[in-house]
Amino acid sequence: MSSTQEESPSTPELPPEDGLAALIARQAIVDEHRAVFGYELFDRTTALDSHTAASDAALLFNALSHGGAEALVGKKLVFINCTHESLASGHLELVHPDKVVLEIPPLPDGATPEDIEACVVQFEALNKRGFKLAFNQNVLRKAYACWLPRAAYIKLDMKAFKPELAAPLVKFASTNSQAKLVAEKVETAEQYQLMADLGVKLFQGFWFAQPSLVQTKTLRPSQAIIIQLINLIRKQASSSEIEDLLKKDPTLSFNLLRFINSSGFGLQCEITSFKHAVMILGLKKLFRWAALLLTTSRNSGSAPAIGTTAVVRGRLMELLATELLSPEECDNAFVVGVFSLLDAMLGIPLDKALESVALPQPVIDALLHNSGVYAPFLALTKACESGDEAAFAHNTELLHLSGRQVNMAHLEALAWADSLEAA
Repeated sequence: MSSTQEESPSTPELPPEDGLAALIARQAIVDEHRAVFGYELFDRTTALDSHTAASDAALLFNALSHGGAEALVGKKLVFINCTHESLASGHLELVHPDKVVLEIPPLPDGATPEDIEACVVQFEALNKRGFKLAFNQNVLRKAYACWLPRAAYIKLDMKAFKPELAAPLVKFASTNSQAKLVAEKVETAEQYQLMADLGVKLFQGFWFAQPSLVQTKTLRPSQAIIIQLINLIRKQASSSEIEDLLKKDPTLSFNLLRFINSSGFGLQCEITSFKHAVMILGLKKLFRWAALLLTTSRNSGSAPAIGTTAVVRGRLMELLATELLSPEECDNAFVVGVFSLLDAMLGIPLDKALESVALPQPVIDALLHNSGVYAPFLALTKACESGDEAAFAHNTELLHLSGRQVNMAHLEALAWADSLEAA
């Protein structure tokens, strides 16, 4: 919620090959003794005006996955800014609720009382899972009265109200909620003293600390190996099959062990066995983790959105193939869709990208020669993306599918990809 962010230096070059540099700014939240109570994290890899559910997922994922997680946040609370869309995203299943405070903004101007009231159900669900919620001073407005009981923290923006309003705001918040108050954007000794005299115990702002920029270098496996893992999970593969794949790729296994042993996951003992890690996560969480790993990977500077588009293609092709092909062929259709953007993801020609992956010949034919059983499915999928009506009509007719069937499958594929992300 805080926008107190120092000017970001120019983004350094991405590390070579599979490395990804995530730029995360953190600002300390301190108590009245100036001891660190927690940290608010900001994503500096994403533009400030591009704060989305996907960037929320990526920020949390990168913060908890990189090798220096302990150095980044230690054992302190992590305050993460959320969009209302990201609150329902699967990435929150991957963190220990005790470690994370979710900062939730007010709704956009024009929101109705019904819109505001409708959010309470989700807040209650998050509370039941153990998450604590933070709101800004807008939660003290009459319109947001139904949110107030859900507030564990209320952040009072010193730039948002005149000094003479500080006392009534603090009194109202203290009288009508159990929330801890945080004075944020504190830039002067006078502001600090004003709020301290009113009984506020937590502070954030330039007066205490400017946001420090932390470059968290993460090693990302190739998208190809991540997709192999996703496919194994989708097929409900045995833990031994998954373990075998983890053993084949050191960056994949490295990322998994590093993630599951991060402070955000909340385990009391260190996990060193792949088998143990898979058992603890379970297939559902392992799937979430792999999908986020894919969509937050950026090889050769490609945008994370490419990974998401690839997943949509794969799912759409699989759904379309379900009408006409065997289950095994549907799995191959998924692979064709996902791998069709491998050149963009890796920054190398598609034929070179495919040399490192063992694939059935029909998959190769579709990807490299636009021929074979999967070619019309891929062409139709691309037509859905581009809006090419002629290609859409031609391939729909070729596959004996109706326009309605294709459109419904496309919507389903988009919804499925959204459920993975947003990371």
